[in-house]
Amino acid sequence: MTETPTAGLESLLDGYAYRAWRTADEDAGPVRFALIGLGWWTTDQVLPALEDAALSEATVLVSGSAEKAERIAADWESVERAVTYDEFHAGEAADAYDAIYVCTPNAYHLEYAETAADLGKAVLCEKPMEATVERAARMVEACEDADVPLMVGYRMQTDPLVRHARELIRAGAIGEPVHALGNNSQTLLDIIPNPDQWRLDPDLTGYGTSVMDLGIYPLNTTRFLLDADPVRARAAMDSRHEAFDEVPDERSAFTVTLDDGTLLTATASQNAHGATSLRIVGTDGELLFEPAFHMETALRIRRGDDEVTVEPDQANQMTELFDYFADRLLADADVGADGRHGLLDIEAIRAVHEAAETGSAVDVGR
Repeated sequence: MTETPTAGLESLLDGYAYRAWRTADEDAGPVRFALIGLGWWTTDQVLPALEDAALSEATVLVSGSAEKAERIAADWESVERAVTYDEFHAGEAADAYDAIYVCTPNAYHLEYAETAADLGKAVLCEKPMEATVERAARMVEACEDADVPLMVGYRMQTDPLVRHARELIRAGAIGEPVHALGNNSQTLLDIIPNPDQWRLDPDLTGYGTSVMDLGIYPLNTTRFLLDADPVRARAAMDSRHEAFDEVPDERSAFTVTLDDGTLLTATASQNAHGATSLRIVGTDGELLFEPAFHMETALRIRRGDDEVTVEPDQANQMTELFDYFADRLLADADVGADGRHGLLDIEAIRAVHEAAETGSAVDVGR
């Protein structure tokens, strides 16, 4: 970690701990995962992250194409089986994994979680957990009824620097939190140059695209940092590019009132210069993450005339996410971002979209 401190704030860096959440026995594991959905995120980010993991490994790959699953599986030593979606639902290879990771389009998450619950397998589901509140609630109920753990993949919550910032806020480093300011934007059509992709299809993505996929980061990370939950939303949205004709939020801005009185104001766009930041302003100082959400973080803390910048050696956020979840399973401990936590985000996103549509404030979970 490199740091640029000024007098008075150096002590805030004391206690920075990598993997302070570790509770499982040192020799426990690994937890074996079936990875469901072999898009670019799984192949480019998740599989390499699991290769470096200490408590988890990929043993089964699941895809709509048997040929694709087998081709990708051949490149990874830990992978034992490659099966199709239909074979997964039929219970094939169930003895080769302990938990599933779901990374399909949003509107397909539920069916895989339900099958995993029926098989007694733990579920790690990408965010957002589903396309609608109703389907997310069904996922929670399925996992609770089967008594299997369900966690939503909020990788910011397991990033060591974010967790340290949470402890600083709890310790009063910036005084009483007053408001949060966040942004998350990217040029989706440069990343995936196809206007017919699923993130622009409301039947697959859900209420929209920018808030569902990007705005959820400042929303959930603020919730985590402040131990606070959303209660009311206001918002404005617009779509101008022809590729965004079917979704309302090519551009979006929203304000969420949290139950501790803090106000979060955030912007998100799938068609803007890639930029990420999250600022938490308190009565005595502020914390700023910039960059914030695109797989790397840096933190600046300011109080009065003093300032310190922390640029840690970057932890792989996906490795941290999988190993945290595996640790919870191995220790038989409660997971942090469980299904009901994720469901509240979907309720908040629905409220954000309704607020933009009506021009009025909307209560979350009404």
